[in-house]
This record gives sequence, C-alpha cells and structure tokens, in this order.
Amino acid sequence: MQLGMIGLGRMGANMVGRLVDRGHSAVVFDVNPEAVQALGGPSIAGASSLEDLVAKLSRPRLLWIMVPAAFVDDTITALTPHLATGDAVIDGGNTRYHHDIRRGRELGARGVHYVDVGTSGGVWGRERGYCLMIGGDADVVRQLDPIFRDLAPGPDAVPATEGRAAGQGTAERGYLHCGPHGAGHYVKMVHNAIEYGMMAAYAEGFNLLHQANAGAAARTEDAGTTPLEHSEHYQYDFELGEIAEVWRRGSVIGSWLLDLTARALADAPSLEGFDHKVSDSGEGRWALHAAIDQAVPMPVLAAALHERFSSRDQADFANQLLSAMRYQFGGHTK
Repeated sequence: MQLGMIGLGRMGANMVGRLVDRGHSAVVFDVNPEAVQALGGPSIAGASSLEDLVAKLSRPRLLWIMVPAAFVDDTITALTPHLATGDAVIDGGNTRYHHDIRRGRELGARGVHYVDVGTSGGVWGRERGYCLMIGGDADVVRQLDPIFRDLAPGPDAVPATEGRAAGQGTAERGYLHCGPHGAGHYVKMVHNAIEYGMMAAYAEGFNLLHQANAGAAARTEDAGTTPLEHSEHYQYDFELGEIAEVWRRGSVIGSWLLDLTARALADAPSLEGFDHKVSDSGEGRWALHAAIDQAVPMPVLAAALHERFSSRDQADFANQLLSAMRYQFGGHTK
C-alpha cells in the first residue's frame, strides 16, 4: 500500500522505514525539509508541502499524522481542503480521545474516514514492531489491515499465551481494533498511565537500594529530624546494574522496562547526563480525569503522575511553606 506520512520525528521516520522494508511505498512531509531529504529512497518520495503530499498520493489516499498532539488539529485543517471522499486520515500520536470523536464526526461529514491509532514502541519500533491500539469504523480498519499488520511485531514476538486459541484475532500479532472513534487512544491513554506507574515503581525501588548504605554515612543529629535507628541495618553498597541484571532472569518483575533499566545502568551507572525532571505527555492526566469522571479508584497511577509534577520543581513552594510552618510553631530553621 501507499502511505502519506506527516511528521518524521523519532517514530514517524522509523515507521516509514519499517513499512518500506516490507514492500509498501510512502510520500513523506515534515516541517523540517532536512528530515524529508534524510529519508530518501526508491520507495519514498518527498513532499514540499501538505498540498504537494496529497497530490503525489494515489486515490483513495491514506495519510498518517505523526506530530505532537497540539499540532494535529492544525494539520487536519490544512489537509482537509485537499482531501476527497474515500480518503483516510490516521492520527498515530498521543491525542486525547475526546478529539478523535469530534474529528471522526467532522471528517465523516465530508466523506473522509478518520482512524485513531495509539502507537507504542518508541525508538525501538522499527526493529521490534509497534503495538497498535486502533479506533474507527470497522470496515475502514479492515481495509487498512496491511499497514497495521506490517507495522506490528507479528505473532512470533512473544510466546503464545497458554490457554488462548491460536488465530483468535489480531491482538496476537500486536494490533487490535478496540472500538469506534476514540477507542484506540482511550486504550493508549490507560497504557501510558500504567507505564507511569511501572516506571515509578522501578525508580522508587532502585532508589531505596541506592540509599541502603545510609548507616555508613556521617549524620548530624538535631532535634527536628528523626534519627536513624540501628545504623548497622543500613550498611549495604549495592551494584544496581547487577541487581537489574539478575532480576531480568526468572523474576516475577521482569519486563521490557526492566531490560531498558538494566541497559541504562550499564551505560551510565551513576546516571550521569540525566537530571531529575521527568515530563508527562498528557495521557496520565487524561486517564486520571477519566477515572474521576467514572469514580474509578486509581491511587497508584495518580501518585506516579504527581511524582512527575514534583520532579519538575512544582512542589518547591509547598515544601518551603512546610518549612515556614515548622519554623512558626517550633522554631525549626530547616
């Protein structure tokens, strides 16, 4: 199949590469002309504008948007005058599912199909394949199956689930039609919220191991700080990379995230080059909003999200105020 890719960042360019490797062709566009030039090849044509991109595609046209969520609506607005009945637009970024419902309705009124695809795989996707969570009309999703099938990891990526009948559906290949417009990004939203929680659990656990030699450090005792009792209990100097490595083998907490943690610790045992600020791209917030709307308890994932806020110094004023209150009632200077 022929695909028009808009956005050639860390994932868009690799997705094009994976599809071309499997016999598809592409026309590509990015606001950075150098990104377009870098992706040249016998099955890849560059475009100088969105209008040029659409003109170089055969009808019915398939356009995949892989840009930050804040720019998707503007991209669709710019594309729409050049589209025709039967064309399809895919948003593969991290969009809030509310917008998918609206876009599906608006584009549908013009005879243009809209599909939302939550895409997971990061910079490793070209090699490993991408996990795809898809929302949209079933007939349209079925027509686009060759694209989804070849982007996905395939059935041999992981062992089959014991007790599950082989060939039961596309999920075992790494892609799934989750429901109507918005369903794909809803599932991806929850996926990323879980990711926040898993990452926080690993980070907090390794931090406790990192601090396990607190009893060996000289400590200044003061009236405002709880003393460390039994300093002999905290005299361990652990090799965190080795612990990550042993946990990868046979442990119930093994995962690809743990594999990546082990790789990070092997590359930089003291995590030099990384600061303490952790971003969030929106999905954790949106998942928490959905949980509140439906009165679904989500305390672990909420805590993981708030820890990301705290990492960006958003808790500094609150901590200063805590210190000020302690000074007011107890004269504590720290």
